[in-house]
Amino acid sequence: MASKKRVVVLPGDDTAPDTVNAAIEVMRALELDIDFVEFPPGEEWVRGETDKAARAAIDASDSTLFGSTSGKTTSINYLRWGKRTYANVRPCRYLKGFQSPLAKPDGIDFVIVRENMEDLYLMLEGPLEALAPLKPYSKILRADLNTSERGKYAIKVITERNTRNIAHFACKLTIRRKAEGYPGKLTCTSKYNMLRESDGFFRQLVEETAAAYPDIKYEQFIVDDFARRIVQSSHSLDVVVMPNLYGDILSDAAAGTIGGLGLAPPGCYGDGYAYFESVHGTAPDILGMGIINPTATMLSATMMLEYLGFTEESRRFENAIRKVYGAGKTLTTDQGGSAKTTEFTAAVIANL
Repeated sequence: MASKKRVVVLPGDDTAPDTVNAAIEVMRALELDIDFVEFPPGEEWVRGETDKAARAAIDASDSTLFGSTSGKTTSINYLRWGKRTYANVRPCRYLKGFQSPLAKPDGIDFVIVRENMEDLYLMLEGPLEALAPLKPYSKILRADLNTSERGKYAIKVITERNTRNIAHFACKLTIRRKAEGYPGKLTCTSKYNMLRESDGFFRQLVEETAAAYPDIKYEQFIVDDFARRIVQSSHSLDVVVMPNLYGDILSDAAAGTIGGLGLAPPGCYGDGYAYFESVHGTAPDILGMGIINPTATMLSATMMLEYLGFTEESRRFENAIRKVYGAGKTLTTDQGGSAKTTEFTAAVIANL
């Protein structure tokens, strides 16, 4: 049994607190040795004051369970860049009962490892004219860029440190999965055929890093080809590593193959900290209806329990979710049922 842990709970905005509360309810039913430090939903967030308290609580905690935000809850930047959680791990696993659009989804079980610190998400943007002093040269146009045009720019950043960090993380995850019976294959994807200085650099560094792990298989695909493979041959995938923007987009596509974003859990890992959240947004269109699917947040919670050392409890939690979907009697509306969030949660607890 793991020693007592401290977990910060940030419910998030709009309907996100419903999913977080559902996950917490199941974890309380598991009688875990965890102190939950709970913060208010984003609608009650006080800029500055709550931010400061949340950062202090995060620093004093072992992990954070975070709901989705529409901008009201503002600690997400600290969880990512402040705690340097550079690996955004997004499993894509089909469970019997998921309403997948694919004819044969059985056996889909892979993980997207998304670089979480840089790429276009540094938000280095501005008016095109600001680039004039740099006289940027376009290799495709074979001429200086016309910065007198009315327009905007965005800078893509790929660094060796962050790329090697994510590459090593992905390789180690591949080895761990191989020990559990998975193929032991790492796939790298980016737009390296066109963006040779940035995405090409990412591919080069991942390839070099993977060479230091002889026990894994390595392959690489251009990102547009890989987008097709997610749909057409997702059963052949194991661990996939990619830059930030592609990871954000393609993990949503991956979730679509198994039945939707309500089933897609991620965890964000650094060298000394990890936090866990759902992929989906805050769903303000169904606010107050009590019908949001808490599965993604629950599965994120199982990842958190595994991270904290509660391995057996994590498996019990996930197996309970698996049983509810296998029975097919208490599913939420997005999965073809009519159950409310609270009814689904009660069914999971009953199957613990």
